[in-house]
Amino acid sequence: MRLGKMLSSYAIAALVSSSLFAAGGATHWGYTGHEAPQNWGELSPEYSTCKNGRSQSPINISKDGVVVTNGLENIEFNYKTDAVGIVNNGHTIQVDVKEGSSIKIDGTVFNLKQFHFHTPSENMIEGKSFPLELHFVHASKDAELAVVALMFEEGKENEILRKIWDKMPHSANAKAGCGLQSSMINEILPKDKSYFRFNGSLTTPPCSEGVRWFVLKNYATLSKEQIKEFFDVFGHENNRPTQPLNARKVMK
Repeated sequence: MRLGKMLSSYAIAALVSSSLFAAGGATHWGYTGHEAPQNWGELSPEYSTCKNGRSQSPINISKDGVVVTNGLENIEFNYKTDAVGIVNNGHTIQVDVKEGSSIKIDGTVFNLKQFHFHTPSENMIEGKSFPLELHFVHASKDAELAVVALMFEEGKENEILRKIWDKMPHSANAKAGCGLQSSMINEILPKDKSYFRFNGSLTTPPCSEGVRWFVLKNYATLSKEQIKEFFDVFGHENNRPTQPLNARKVMK
């Protein structure tokens, strides 16, 4: 069975669309109070995997669960289209990208749909949390999903994030133009694109499993002010806590 076949059509549409976290008719969820991550599995039968899944994301990547391979293949990045716009979907800031950008891994082309942010990071590395994590979300023609995650450390202001932050809407379901060129999207990525790899899930309801995860080992930076700017848009953290690794192994 292909990994993508494990994902419901709702889950796929949710992850790649600008209405990702507020799909029509879906049970509402959030990051605080009764709708917080620890309760997602109880909010709706559609979200039961959030509670019962065995390959959930995010995770803490630690040496105890890492398998050293003879060398993972390089991810072929082909980001060549500009951003369409920026969306505040009520749970994150999402940048939608025009069709035509992709990565290639496992002999499969995964088309870049959007990228979005979580503060603090969802995944951790050796127990370390980061102030921001970016997820590049991709889907293949067979509806398989791949997420490339990039961590940000506090440091120098990030010029590309500045262009996004200056235009990000502060109201839920609001949209704005972007003007972010493909060269700028590529500039966000580190030069060394080595990564950790594991099989996981969506980090938001319905928490469907069968998602390829690639967490880049090298980080970008953003300033303390930029961290606060993003946090202030929502007024709370928007990350799911790490989940048990169970029988999975992380490859590097």
